[in-house]
Parts: sequence; structure tokens; C-alpha cells
Amino acid sequence: MNTYLAFYQGIGPALTLLVVLTFLVAGAVKGVIGLGLPTVAMGLLGLALPPAQAAALLIVPSTLTNLWQLAAGGHLLALSRRLGGMLLMIFVGTLLGSTWVGIDSGPWAAHALGGALLVYALYGLIGPELRVAPGNERWLGPLCGLITGAVTAATGVFVMPAVPYLQSLGLNRDELVQALGLAFTVSTLALAIGLAGQGALGGQALGASLVVLAPALLGMLAGQWLRSRISAALFKRCLFIGLALLGGHLLING
Repeated sequence: MNTYLAFYQGIGPALTLLVVLTFLVAGAVKGVIGLGLPTVAMGLLGLALPPAQAAALLIVPSTLTNLWQLAAGGHLLALSRRLGGMLLMIFVGTLLGSTWVGIDSGPWAAHALGGALLVYALYGLIGPELRVAPGNERWLGPLCGLITGAVTAATGVFVMPAVPYLQSLGLNRDELVQALGLAFTVSTLALAIGLAGQGALGGQALGASLVVLAPALLGMLAGQWLRSRISAALFKRCLFIGLALLGGHLLING
């Protein structure tokens, strides 16, 4: 337990409170709309922590909540076959990006995180509704996976362009939620390997990540309770506006 808490003793009570509140909020967002935990967490934590340190905190709660999301739906085998090329290239792209660039390779890392958040938010607010023809999935899926992996390695955010691509496949709601869980699980595991290779995911970092699992799960349960009581469309719009402001701030100020 001392190892688990050493990280929080090092950053002090104010940042510890920020970390706990961040995962409560990020978990609630995921509970309401089925995604957003790592995106929201990276954005908020990026205000006070280096991106590599923030990404290391994501590993345990992101992996377990994604596995939870992945387990529901009954479409796992079919989706794995359909998305296999994309998933493989997410993994490859993340590992290659971690080797060549890395999430903590320079002072531009926070700016890159802000840019990724801003692009995702603007797509969510004003992006067109896309449709991918079945014949194009064979090459477009792996390409999107490779780009997503590179973005993941550089920023810790693994939504672009994977989320728009998955939304363009014409999946029903249950299939889409499970597909997102599948893509995010692969991204998180690849990111964990990349961080470990950079020396940013030792025992203390994993222990610190394990501690924030509790607020993340609590937030997710609260979000699921809220899902039927609020407008999902309004909630998403407010989320994207918040991410745009957050991304813009990180992009400009770093």
C-alpha cells in the first residue's frame, strides 16, 4: 500500500484531489455516453501533470472499464473479424509511435494533447456524418488504426480517427458500444506497453493507477444512473464544448 500511495504523497494533496475528481468526472462521462474516460482524464490531468504521467494513471481504470464495456453486447467475435485489420494497426502504430516519438519526448507533448482534444471536439460539434462503403473497409480500417496508434503514442488520446471511423460503419448502438470498447482496450494495452518501454510505467505508476480505479467506477455507475434522466444529445454537446476549450488552452499554453 505504501508503494501505491507514494505517487500521491509526492504530488501533494491539491493534485491528489484533482486526480480523484478527474476520474469521477471522466467515469461519469463514460457511464452516460459509453466513451470519454481517457479523453476527459487526459485533458484535465494535462493541466497539471506531464502527459506521460497522466497516461500512466489511465492504464488500470481505462483497461477495466473498457473490458466491462467490451463484455456486453454479444457481438465480440463478429466485430473482431470485421475490425481485425484496424485493431492490429492500432497496436502496431502505438508501439512504433512510442519507439520513434513517445508521449513525453519534448515540451510540445502538452500542445499535441491539446491539438488532439480540439480536433476531436470540433468533429463532435460540427463534423459531417460519414458513411464508409463496405468495399473500402479493408484498406481504410488499417489506415485509421495506424494513424490512431500514432496519435495515441504521442498524446495518450485514442479517439481520432478511430471513433469517427467506427461511427461511419453503420453499426447499431450495441455493436458500436462494443466496437468502441474493443478498440479502446487494444489502444490501452498498446499504450501500456509503450509507456513501459519508456520507463514511465513502473510499479509505483501502476499502483497509483489502481488507486484511481475506485473513483472511475463510482463515476461510471453514477453516469449510468444519469443516462436515462438527462438528454444525451445536450450532454454530448456540452462535453465537446468543454473539450474544445480545454484543448485550445493546452494547445496555446501547453
